Amino acid sequence: MVIVYTGDGKGKTTAAVGLAVRAAGHGKKVIVIQFIKSPHRPYGEAKIFQQLGIPVHQTGVGFTWTKTPAEHREALQKGWALAKECVQSGMYDVVILDELNVALAITSFPIDDVLPLQDVIHTLANKPAHTHVIVTGRGAKEEMIELADLVTEMKEVKHYYREGVHAIKGIDL
Repeated sequence: MVIVYTGDGKGKTTAAVGLAVRAAGHGKKVIVIQFIKSPHRPYGEAKIFQQLGIPVHQTGVGFTWTKTPAEHREALQKGWALAKECVQSGMYDVVILDELNVALAITSFPIDDVLPLQDVIHTLANKPAHTHVIVTGRGAKEEMIELADLVTEMKEVKHYYREGVHAIKGIDL
């Protein structure tokens, strides 16, 4: 299966984390590649994955406005090379590509040569049959939605951020 969690509401990564825990509980081999998210921030899901023995690779350098386009482009290129290798290898039952939709939606600098949408779609369409790929992040491209076997759109109804509450450790991080 190719499963996509998208939309403007919270819970996309959290849904993927739950799926990873469920799969690992059934003895499935899981790997997580996080685009955008940097290893320099203490994300709770990365900590628990390490405790559970689920490899997690935070390949990003943060939000697009925090580093130069060259730094982001290099991180995207390395992240996609790793993700593509993991998907194609047949070594994993579940490959989570966290925030890949966000990476694919970058328009503030060119990414097509380092993270080509058509290569992503081709790779996922031709993955080993036993490999399930979960793609998260707002702004899923239409091509990703068409390819997916399951798409869930998270919709924000109300968010404490609008009241000035910032990211909460254990809830948002």
